[in-house]
This record gives sequence, C-alpha cells and structure tokens, in this order.
Amino acid sequence: MCPAAPRPLRIAIVVASLRILGGQAVQAQRLLNGWSDDPRVDAWIVPINPIPPAPFDRLLRVKYLRTIVTQLCYWPLLVRELRRADVVHVFSASYSSFLLAPLPAVIISHLLGKPVLLNYHSGEAEDHLRRSGIARRTLRRHVDVNVVPSAYLRDVLERFGIRSTVVSNTVDRRVFAYRVRDLRQRPLMLLSTRNFEPHYNVACTLRAFARVQERFPDVRLTLVGSGSQAEALKATARRLELRGVTFVGAVPPSEIGRCYDAADIYVQTPAIDNMPLSVLEAFASGLPVVSTRVGGVPAVVTDGVDGLLAPDDDPDSIAARIIELIEAPDHAQQLAAAGHDKSAQYDWEQVRESWLAVYQAVAASNRDAGRALEVQRSA
Repeated sequence: MCPAAPRPLRIAIVVASLRILGGQAVQAQRLLNGWSDDPRVDAWIVPINPIPPAPFDRLLRVKYLRTIVTQLCYWPLLVRELRRADVVHVFSASYSSFLLAPLPAVIISHLLGKPVLLNYHSGEAEDHLRRSGIARRTLRRHVDVNVVPSAYLRDVLERFGIRSTVVSNTVDRRVFAYRVRDLRQRPLMLLSTRNFEPHYNVACTLRAFARVQERFPDVRLTLVGSGSQAEALKATARRLELRGVTFVGAVPPSEIGRCYDAADIYVQTPAIDNMPLSVLEAFASGLPVVSTRVGGVPAVVTDGVDGLLAPDDDPDSIAARIIELIEAPDHAQQLAAAGHDKSAQYDWEQVRESWLAVYQAVAASNRDAGRALEVQRSA
C-alpha cells in the first residue's frame, strides 16, 4: 500500500482585502495565487476589513462607526478562521493600523495556541517602533517569527532588538509584458503608481515633471493611485499649469500591467519606502526607473546599473535624471534590461521555497512546543 500524501500546511493569511488597494493586499493575493496549485500549502485570506451583513454594512460609510463595526465583525472572524490554521501569517503596517489589525490577530492566535508569523512591511517602522511600546513587545515576545521583505527593514528591527528573517516581495512577471522602449520616439509617457499619501510625496513627481516639460513640451505623465492628497495634487498640477497629466485613479491588480505597458519611463519620489512593489513591476515591464534614494530603495535599485536615483524631495535632481534617460536612450535601454534581469530573482518560483521553509519551521516549532507541554503535564 502506498503511503498517504502528507496533509498540506494550512496557512491563514491575515491582511486587508483588495477592497483596500495597497502593496500588502496585492502581495497577499500573489501569495494566494502562487499557492493555489501547490499541494504543500492550503492558504486562504482572512480580511482585516470584513463586510458586515446588511443592514449594518451601511455603517461603513460613517467615519468613526466604520471602525467599531469592522472590529465587531473582525474578532469573531479571527476566532472562526484561525482555529483551523497550522500557521497564522499576519501582514502588518504601522501606527493605529497595527493596533486594529495585527494585534487582534496575534491575541486570538495565542488564545487558540496557533503560531504567528508577523510579516512587517511598513517603511515607517523606525518611527512606529520608537513610539510604540506595544508594537516592540509584540514583535519581541509574542510572535514566533518576524518576516520582512528587505535587508533594510531587517536592520531597522534589529536596532530595536527584534530579530527577523528576510523573504523578498514577489512579482508575477506573467502580468507585466516586457518590451524594449525607444526613448527617441515621441511623445513619451512617464508613469507613477504610488498612492496619494504624504509619505509617497507624489507632489515632488509633479514638480519634477514641470521641469521636464519645460525641456520636452510633449512629454506626458500618468498618475495611478488614490488617497487623501488626491485633490491637493490635482490643484498642484493646475497651479503648475502642467499639460498632459492624467489622474487615472485606483487600478485593480488584474489591470495594472496595461498601465506599465503604455509607459516609457517609471518615476517615483517617496520620502519613506521599504521595498516598493512598483519598482519590481516596472523592472518586469522593461521600464527604466527613476526614484528617490530613500529607505530600502537602494537595495532594489542600483544607481547607474538598473535605474537612476536622486535625493529625497529634490525635484530638480529627479527631473535631471529623467532628462538624462531621454537624452541617452541607449543607456536607458541598458538600465531597463538590467532591471528586467533583476526582476527574475523576485519571481514567485524563486520566492516560493523561502516562504515554504519559514512556514515549515514555524509549524514544526509549534508542534515541538506542544509535545514538550504534553510531557510536562504527564510528568
């Protein structure tokens, strides 16, 4: 008789659903898609933003009631979904969202005796951990393993005495059609896909674009994203009298590849960043990349090798780097080709085994701890 196949590891992924379009939700969906055809892992998403049943779903439109109603649905959902997991994989950001989403998942996991993998993604980690004793204690004492997507973030956590393991973000290169750009052709299209929040500093992108457009009047800019600064950014574009700026709004992951395919140069100007998925997507699409040199970006983009970097909040320098690409199209192609080659190391086939190894180690550690407890009780 053939031995039965081992049961797959059951992984509950606690993260925002794609109703909140952001890097964590996109990354979690890519994990879910990747595991869907792998018999070793049975993964599912536990949304931190569940939709309450009617008629209470109407309360989500009310600012403060939204949080209360969501929490009243979220905690019971955690109890129901985490009890069947072997490992609880919790995506985490910073500040109040840490208290409302990851912390409840950690608490319920411990009550259920489930091991926790906390996947910390925030580029604001240093400030958050300095301010929050709750977050520091949670990551140090109440999480079985902390996983971060970059060496940069690992070093930040280490400064607070928090150990972590690096597993890179992954990009589904099948979604992004690679093609070689010829920057001699006109008109050229610049692309930014960062959400309209202060730490992404999209206003700097607009100011840099104004300087580029003075030199190349037919250059265009597409901004993909949404957020609290949307109206302010539109006002900035009007004040600068920019031409050819298109605010597309939020674009679902299934369609984002078209935005990259239509562009010629990718530009982003965040003030704080960790390991931007947008850069990996640009690499996979064959776009030359210009970015600010902040946070973990230099660990992804090597200046002059696979992209160009500039100082933080310096529109003159960003514009100069964009113009450098336009005036040296052969060099731009070389940078884009190197970026595309680099994107292969972030493909799911490369990242899959790293995740599996972490899941297996956490699950095994929990089983060993359970056996030790049984021995103590029987002694």
